[in-house]
Amino acid sequence: MSSPAGSPTASTGSAESEPIHVYFALLPGCLVLDWAGPAEALRIANQALVAQGQRARFVLHFVSPTSESVTSVGAVLTGLAPLPATLAVPAWVVLVGLAGTHIDVQGDEARALLHWLRGLRPVVGRLELITVCAGSVLAAHAGLLTGRRATTHHQHLDELAAVDPGCDVVANRVFVADGAVYSSAGVTTGIDLLLHRLSDTCGPALAAQVAQAMVVALRRGPDDPEFSPFMHHRNHLHPALHRVQDAVAQQPQAEWNVPQMAQVAHTSPRHLTRLFLEHAGIAPLQYLRRIRLATAEAALRSGQNVTQAALMAGFSSDTQLRRAWHQFGRGGTPSHSARHP
Repeated sequence: MSSPAGSPTASTGSAESEPIHVYFALLPGCLVLDWAGPAEALRIANQALVAQGQRARFVLHFVSPTSESVTSVGAVLTGLAPLPATLAVPAWVVLVGLAGTHIDVQGDEARALLHWLRGLRPVVGRLELITVCAGSVLAAHAGLLTGRRATTHHQHLDELAAVDPGCDVVANRVFVADGAVYSSAGVTTGIDLLLHRLSDTCGPALAAQVAQAMVVALRRGPDDPEFSPFMHHRNHLHPALHRVQDAVAQQPQAEWNVPQMAQVAHTSPRHLTRLFLEHAGIAPLQYLRRIRLATAEAALRSGQNVTQAALMAGFSSDTQLRRAWHQFGRGGTPSHSARHP
């Protein structure tokens, strides 16, 4: 087994002009989908950039304390590069989950990785840390999450809090961004997080192109409003709330009220309101009005008049639609939008 000669340092260079070097740090038992999905997103991004006449932006490295490693599904990875003593600038370091319900850091490989990680100093735009699933637990063992907000797979939330009590552990989130540290809940949410970073780095158009190529929905994360108004306030993992939000989005014209929404969630109206405020960051009826407004806007763009759009969206009258239009800061008037789709 090869072990790092010392703590990694960052080489000199311009973070804006240089490609981003992405280091996937892998241990025996690593969850394949945690790193393969994000790696494919970056590969497809490079392919799309080259097709547009630009240079590839991402350089992928697969590093490990050992040159050969058995993955969670039994496939053997060979030719892994050693943990580098020097990192390029800018760089992303990606940590992924391991098979099992508990992250064991007592083995030689895990100890070597933690020693290497303790030398990292995440800085926005220079060295950023991305964790997928229980990769955040590894980061916590290395002391990289103290004083930060982070999430992890729901089976490891308590473990993460126990490993680093100084970490603000966030539940029911697809991913969490805190400065130069990004953490995701696991498995496919690692792809969501990488699409978010692609949007930040290369623009939302390229991120949408990558998502389309991967046949995944570009729909989750802090930038949801840029892609679909029906995905606002969906950056959570609460199943009851998703049921309600799905039902409202599918039938916005129904005569919804909080008790009816609560029936869909199988909870009380009062508790549903608490869940909406805590996890979606909005009150139930406020969310309903946003969905109805988005539905009306889509109807207006398709050529419907104001009265038809209001009816299709569930507003009781043109006046109620106009009131919501101005309440949520839409420019102009619904009538103007109907004339200028």
